[in-house]
Amino acid sequence: MASLICTLRDHQDDVNWCAFSAKLLATCSGDKTLRIYNADDFSELPFSPLTGHGYSVHCCCFSPCGQFLTSCSTDATTVVWSMVTGDIEAVLEHPGRSPVRICALSPDSVHMVSGASDGTLALWDFPSKRLSRTGGVSDTTMVACSFSPCSQMFMTGSTYGDLRLWDLELNPLLAEKNAHDLGVLCCSFAPSILSGGQVVQFRLASCGQDCRLKIWTLNKFTSGGFKMVLLHTLSDQTAPVLCCAYSSDGQLLVSGYVTACCFSPTSPLIATGSMDKSVNIWRLEDGCSGHGGKSLPEEASETPREGKAAAGRSRLLVADWSEGDVSEWLAEEGLGGLADKFRANNIDGAELLSLTKETLASELGIESVGLRGKLLRKVEELKSDSVCSGTPDEFLCPITRELMRDPVIAADGYSYEREAIESWVHTKNRSSPMTNLPLLTTLLTPNHTLKMAISRWKTSQ
Repeated sequence: MASLICTLRDHQDDVNWCAFSAKLLATCSGDKTLRIYNADDFSELPFSPLTGHGYSVHCCCFSPCGQFLTSCSTDATTVVWSMVTGDIEAVLEHPGRSPVRICALSPDSVHMVSGASDGTLALWDFPSKRLSRTGGVSDTTMVACSFSPCSQMFMTGSTYGDLRLWDLELNPLLAEKNAHDLGVLCCSFAPSILSGGQVVQFRLASCGQDCRLKIWTLNKFTSGGFKMVLLHTLSDQTAPVLCCAYSSDGQLLVSGYVTACCFSPTSPLIATGSMDKSVNIWRLEDGCSGHGGKSLPEEASETPREGKAAAGRSRLLVADWSEGDVSEWLAEEGLGGLADKFRANNIDGAELLSLTKETLASELGIESVGLRGKLLRKVEELKSDSVCSGTPDEFLCPITRELMRDPVIAADGYSYEREAIESWVHTKNRSSPMTNLPLLTTLLTPNHTLKMAISRWKTSQ
C-alpha cells in the first residue's frame, strides 16, 4: 500500500519525467523547464527552475553520485546541469539535429545514451562530454532506454514496438521485434545481476501502448550469445502503460498510465508525474519495501505543497491571484516600487487585468508615463500568457507549447505557430513534428478559424 503525502504543482504543462537521487528530486515538463526539489521536505532549490531548453523537456536522469543531471528535449539537445550551482555544464547537440526523446546514464557514470525521433542513437563519453559514436534504427522513434547494471550494454524501445540490446560499440546484440503492439513506451533493468554456471542473468521490465507490463529474463552466455525470455505479462491496466521503474533493491516494480514514475534510492518513496501538470509523492507503507528510509516532516504529510511561491502563483489564472501574488509579480518584473500603492488600493489579480492608463494615473497616482507604459505592457503579456494551465490545448503550438498568434496548417494536417514550423522545417529536414514523417510540401495555409477562436478566448479571459 502507498499513501499520498505531497503534491507539487509548479509546472505549467505536462510532467514528462521525474528522477530521484539520494538527496534530490528532479522533474521536467512540456513547459521547457526542469524543477529541482530537496528530497527531505520537497522544498524547491534556490536555483530552480532550470531554464535552457528551447522546447519541451522529455526526460531527465541523475548521475549515480547525484552531482549532475542530464535532460533532453525537442530542441535536439541533451543538457548536463550541475546540481551544486544549477549551471549548465555542457550542451550536447544530437547528430542530425533530431528531437531527443530519451537519455540514460550508465551506472558507472562513464557513458550516456541519447535517442531521437529519427531512430538515431548517440553514445557519449560522459566525463569529457564528447560524442563517441552513433547508430540506431531508421524510420522509428527511440522513446525508451535503460543501461544494464553492469554498464556494458543497454536496451532501447521504439514506437515500432521492438526492444533492442546494444553494446558500447553500438552493435545490436539482440532484437525482440514485437515486444509491445503499437509501440514500447518505457523499459527498465532491475539493479541486480544473477550469475550461475554458463549464464549471467538480468531482469528487464517493459511497457507499452498494448496496455501490458512485461517482465523479461535476459540471459548472457559465456559463448557470447544472448537470449531473451518472457517471464510474466501483467494485463491489469486498461490503458497504455506509460512508465515503469524498479526500486533500488529490485524487489518492487511500479508502473502506470501516469507519464512518469520513479523510486527514491534511500527512502520508501515513489514520485509520479502526470499530464495534469502535477507531481505526487507517495510513501510506501511498512512491509512494502525491503529498504529503510527516513520519514518526512509531519507538516509535509498533512498539507499538499502548492508551489514555490504562495498558493496564488500556482493557480490556474491570473484573475485568481491574491494581492500578495500581485506584489510578488511586481517585484519579479522590476516594478517593486509600485507594490505599496497596489497593496493600499487592494489590487488583486482581477483588478490587475482591468487596469488602464487612466486608472493608473488618476486612481493610483502613477505620474510617470514610461512607468505606466511598462506596467501595461507587462499586464498585456500576462493576458496572452500561453502557458497558463487554463489554455485549451488546441490553442497551443505543438512545437513551442505556447499560445499561437499566427496559426498555420502544415502538410501533415496539424496547426502550428508560423514562425515555429518555419524554423522547424529549416532545421529538421522537412519532417513533421507530430508524425516524424516527411512533409510532402512546405506550403503553409493560414488557419483563420483557429486564429479567431484564440482571439475570442483571449478576450473572454
